[in-house]
This record gives sequence, structure tokens and C-alpha cells, in this order.
Amino acid sequence: MSTNLLSTSIAIGFGGVVQEYLWNWENQQLRVVYETLGKGSPLLLLPAFSSVSTRLEMGELAKLLAPHFQVVAIDWPGFGQSSRPSLNYRPEIYQHFLEDFVKAVFNTPITVVAAGHAASYVLQLAVKSAAFSKIVLLAPTWRGPLPTMGASQQIAGIVRELVRSPILGQALYKLNTAPSLLSFMYRRHVFTDAAKITPSFIEKKWQTTQQPGARFASAAFVTGNLDAVRAQSDFLELVQSLTVPLMVVIGESSPPKSREEMNALVALPGVRSVVIPGSLGLHEEYPAVVLEAIQDFLFSSEN
Repeated sequence: MSTNLLSTSIAIGFGGVVQEYLWNWENQQLRVVYETLGKGSPLLLLPAFSSVSTRLEMGELAKLLAPHFQVVAIDWPGFGQSSRPSLNYRPEIYQHFLEDFVKAVFNTPITVVAAGHAASYVLQLAVKSAAFSKIVLLAPTWRGPLPTMGASQQIAGIVRELVRSPILGQALYKLNTAPSLLSFMYRRHVFTDAAKITPSFIEKKWQTTQQPGARFASAAFVTGNLDAVRAQSDFLELVQSLTVPLMVVIGESSPPKSREEMNALVALPGVRSVVIPGSLGLHEEYPAVVLEAIQDFLFSSEN
């Protein structure tokens, strides 16, 4: 495992130094792209899992944090500019990846800011080791879209295998990542200001979904195969087992089922929380508001 600089001519980022982390999983080498900006104490930014997941959704927040921290933002394996092989994407992959990446890149416990489905992976690693000194969860979720809609594991598994299949799967994926559907998704539960969902914005998101191999990790997320926990009680138990400070940021327009889960989380003793404008994409839509909401927590020396 090693890290290398990437040529700026092929790297698309938010103005930082773009590098690759070469990671081995089951005798297969994966190229994981990450970007570093700023100087100071290290801070890891983890984007949400989604069909359009990329470190760029954290870009504006990274630039706001960079005067105070050395910010590192990643593209998860299977997403963004990272390798997208046809693996059976499952929690074990991301649990091992996150642990290995943190060990390889950082030599001290770090602050981590994680969005959406990254929450469970951060909490699991925090309970397992002293990887993190502070944790901020942005619109945290633990259950994928299909299970949230009530689909059984059997139905979700059938859908996942259909999308993974060579010809039919490619057609289904193309239909479900059409610009019109991406726009609908953003309007429904990701952004709250429709004026920000411009044709050029959707075009960039669509381009992300059309990379070779993009459907494999995306299908795993949508069908719940990246759910690191299977029940709310397991998710809450992770939080109760923490020994480091935790803050949760909730979007006031979050979908009802997701909001219920977040409310249960912040009702636990010792969890700091704040409600701000936005929904599941609040970190991308309102980065300045997010920073204002979490800066006292980030800069405080108190545990």
C-alpha cells in the first residue's frame, strides 16, 4: 500500500493536492483518490454514499476548513475517481479500507467529518480503535434507500443482481441515473433550494454516474448492501459505546424516516446536535452554514 501524487492534468478536484492511495483487497489493487488542502491539524472529510458520491460534494466545505486544518477528502472505493471494479461491495470492504487508510495517512488521532452513510463506518472504527479525536456526523443515515422504502432483503438482492448483470443491468442503471431522475432525486430529498439544481450541476452529477463500473457500488448502496448495521438499536449502541466527543448536524427538511432516525440518535446522552436548513445534502448545499454550526465544537479543546 502506498500513496502517489496524481497528475494535475487528469485530476479534477477543489484546489488541493490530489493523490492516490493504492489499497489491496483480496489480491486486487484498488486505486483510491484523495485530496489534501490547507495546513494545521488533520481533518478527514468523508462524503456520503450515493450514486453520485464524490469528494467534490465536500469541496466547498473543505475550502472553508482549510485555513484552520489540513483537510483530507476521499473518493470511496467504487465511487468518484477511485477504482470501480465489479466487486461484491459490502460493509467489510469499507470497514477495512477506512481503517487501513487512516493508519496509512495519519499518525495521530484525527477529527473526522462524515456525511450520510459514512456515519456507521466512522462509529465502528471509533469504537474499535483510537483513530478519531472528534466526530461530526452530517445528516447521518444507516439504512439504504430500498430498505428504507420497505423492500425486503430478498427483493433488494434481486434488484442488486439485476443491476450487476451485463446487458440488462447496464440498461437499468442508465435509466435510473438519467439527468431527469437525478434532478428529481435532488429536489425530493437532497437539496432544498431548487434554484441550485441547475442543468450544469446535474450534468456534472450525471457524468459521475457514467464512469466505467459505476453501477456496481451504486447498486450495493441503493439496495442496502452497504448498510454497516442492520437495526437502529445497533446504530445507537455504537454511539453509546463512544469515548470521543460527537456532534450531529441535522437538516430541518430531512425526509421523515431519516429524520426519525436522526432524532433518536441525538436524544442519546452526551450527543451534541444542531438543526440547520437543508436535507440529506446539507454539506454541499449549505457549507458555510455547516461550518458556522460546528466551528465551536471543532475548535474547542474540551472533550
